[in-house]
Amino acid sequence: MFKWLTRRFGKARLMCRFMNLYPPYLGAGVRVRYISDDFRDVQVSMGLSWYNRNYVGTQFGGSLYSMVDPFFMLMLMENLGREYIIWDKSADIDFIAPGKGPVFARFNIDDTLLDEIRRQTAEGKKYLPQLQVDIHDGAGHLVARVGKTLYVRLKPQARQA
Repeated sequence: MFKWLTRRFGKARLMCRFMNLYPPYLGAGVRVRYISDDFRDVQVSMGLSWYNRNYVGTQFGGSLYSMVDPFFMLMLMENLGREYIIWDKSADIDFIAPGKGPVFARFNIDDTLLDEIRRQTAEGKKYLPQLQVDIHDGAGHLVARVGKTLYVRLKPQARQA
């Protein structure tokens, strides 16, 4: 069934739809707007509503983080393939300004990052790339900056002898 759906709609489009139906995202009002076919560009947004608003009426910090949490890991998994172990290791969030309305984030990964990961992990060593994504409001003002550290290692069976 999944293979048929993937062939019919494309993996990126199917993932986008699935993520938009994911209960934590539904509850927080997070929308995955776009996932490129090569999983190198992802765009997400979150409106401001009574269910993701904090005590002072702005975006709840936990929802801001939730909005950006899984994407770097998913993007690397799709681009590096099953030969790699990829986990989120740690994260930090710097709140710059209150989110008083809808907010947006865009993730990008490129060949330079993927080549560096492959180079660093070729002998089976772990690599901890540090990535960053900015969250902006509708006017383009910076609301928060999220740093993510990922754990990446080439699986033993994929290593050169």
